[in-house]
Amino acid sequence: MPVLIVIPARYASSRYPGKPLVTLRGSTGEAKSLIRRSWDAAMAVDGVDRVVVATDDDRIRDAADAFGAEVVMTATTCRNGTERCAEALDNLGGHYDIIVNLQGDAPLTPHWFIADLITGLQAHPQSAVATPVLRTDGRALNGLLQDRREGRVGGTTAVFGADHNALYFSKEVIPFTGKTYSDHDETPVFHHVGVYAYRPDALRAYPTWTPGALENLEGLEQLRFLERGTPMLCVEVDANGRQFWELNNPEDVSRIETMLQDMGHP
Repeated sequence: MPVLIVIPARYASSRYPGKPLVTLRGSTGEAKSLIRRSWDAAMAVDGVDRVVVATDDDRIRDAADAFGAEVVMTATTCRNGTERCAEALDNLGGHYDIIVNLQGDAPLTPHWFIADLITGLQAHPQSAVATPVLRTDGRALNGLLQDRREGRVGGTTAVFGADHNALYFSKEVIPFTGKTYSDHDETPVFHHVGVYAYRPDALRAYPTWTPGALENLEGLEQLRFLERGTPMLCVEVDANGRQFWELNNPEDVSRIETMLQDMGHP
């Protein structure tokens, strides 16, 4: 069952232009770009047949070429990472049973999150799309709530049913708990990890659908699947003591660098 990882990257982000080329310093003090750290995470995943960076920008292409990544150029008209993955798949000629979208804004994504996601989709042949979710501890939940209080769009949260199919994703913190949690408390809120695994038919169908009202309101590409009635399997992953955060805003750079250094991540 051939597996392809695509790292979609665009320069022209409305919230954070040039984000893939932002550098982050880890425990050794070495500055590595966000796209390089995403590439390293993808290359650490076992059982993957090919990894490519998909971009529409020459600056990102040149940076990826410099550290030895394979690059696929895609159109500037791609509206999000899923559409860019679909175009990359076609440009590569297809022939993959699972395509993983490893978005380049989560440099703390452990390789086992991706491996568990692939295994989860393989174990559910009736599922066309899957995505990881991580139960938050009090520290992570309080960080999400602080972002919202201060008017920042931070991480995304997910709710799902007993069958682990997604019910909804939001940039608000859902579900509401009304409780206060200490740093190490387990909470009922799940942080959505921005990685997706698709079967090729679902991925190819996606760009043909018009974005719906919920996708436009939330700015979350995965809601297009839910609005079209395509179930999305939520695969719960375990951080194994590691911290997880995404680079959504410039203010996140220092937070992520501290996490990298605390974890001894180079």
